[in-house]
Amino acid sequence: MINKINIFRKFSAVCPVIIALFLMISTHLSASEPQEDAVVIVQEGDGSHAIDPHAKGSEKKMDISAVAFEHVLDAHSWHFWGEGHEVASMPLPVILYSNVKGLQMFMSSRFEHGHASYNGYSLYEERIVSENPTESVYDFSITKNVAQMFLSMILMLWLFISIANSYKTQGLTTAPKGKQSFFEPLIVFVRDDLAKNNIGGKNYEKFVPYLLTVFFLILINNVFGMLPIGANLTGNIAFTLVMSVITLIVTNLNGNKHYWHHIFAPPAPKAIWIILIPIEIVGIFTKPFALMIRLFANMTAGHIIIISLIGLIFIFKTTMASFVAVPFALFISVLECLVAVLQAYIFTMLTALFIGSACADHNEDGAHNEDDEAAAVKHH
Repeated sequence: MINKINIFRKFSAVCPVIIALFLMISTHLSASEPQEDAVVIVQEGDGSHAIDPHAKGSEKKMDISAVAFEHVLDAHSWHFWGEGHEVASMPLPVILYSNVKGLQMFMSSRFEHGHASYNGYSLYEERIVSENPTESVYDFSITKNVAQMFLSMILMLWLFISIANSYKTQGLTTAPKGKQSFFEPLIVFVRDDLAKNNIGGKNYEKFVPYLLTVFFLILINNVFGMLPIGANLTGNIAFTLVMSVITLIVTNLNGNKHYWHHIFAPPAPKAIWIILIPIEIVGIFTKPFALMIRLFANMTAGHIIIISLIGLIFIFKTTMASFVAVPFALFISVLECLVAVLQAYIFTMLTALFIGSACADHNEDGAHNEDDEAAAVKHH
């Protein structure tokens, strides 16, 4: 039996590594922030004049796509609710490195939601640009997705370090209480049903901390993303890219000789090796790519569908549309609760399956060794 205390300690050490890689790979996608007091410039002939959309007589139309992308995409400030003068948002740190000015740090409130420039920089569609065309700017800011990443990391460290300490003080034989009673079945499920069944062998235990980190990191951020004020971290392609790249590295670093022999010397006539070997090499990358796209697409689509359904009420400008929009939005919301758990399970299960296929011990005919078969029969 695996020592539960060691599992929690290793589990807590993996999460910061994933966050560090996410910060390095993450690219800031554009998002629509509430543009209070925006001024529209209209060109007429040789001149131009400004139109205030809040001015009397000007009709403001609700942009459902902007609202949807505001929730789905990343931003330099954390918008909670409201717009215009009643907006409630939290500015986030802006960290820039310039080849001219060096390291620059300030809060995103300096940009006034894109209406002002600061120190030669301006915010355009959530991308920070320099007013100097010869200046190169590298953005390492703490955006909304990065902030939620840190929040989920703090929550996971607090939860599982406290659980590990409870096991240390109360022992492993006493009945679990509080957080232990809720999380222990999930941990045992990941260990026995996902890691042990899909990886097998004697070395599956060393992959349990990584699989636990993957499962709970995705699950917690899926739940956070469903909140109206939450950030859609698991719907960020940079986050899913990091998770899939780590799975790719872990899988191939632990691949045995049978795994690589099957790729570069497949059990087939040598005449068709010229076709099979490129396919096998491409397959190394398509499996984690499928993990990346599946999680990204499912979590993003659910948010956009719900916002679009609610937006029908404002598009048609009648409460009668709510009789159709609200029930459908409620149904999709309940379905998304299932998807949040299901996607964490699928990502973790396929990760364990890929690792197991790379670590599995086969004989020359491609079948499992008798010892593995006997162990599997005994297990069942």
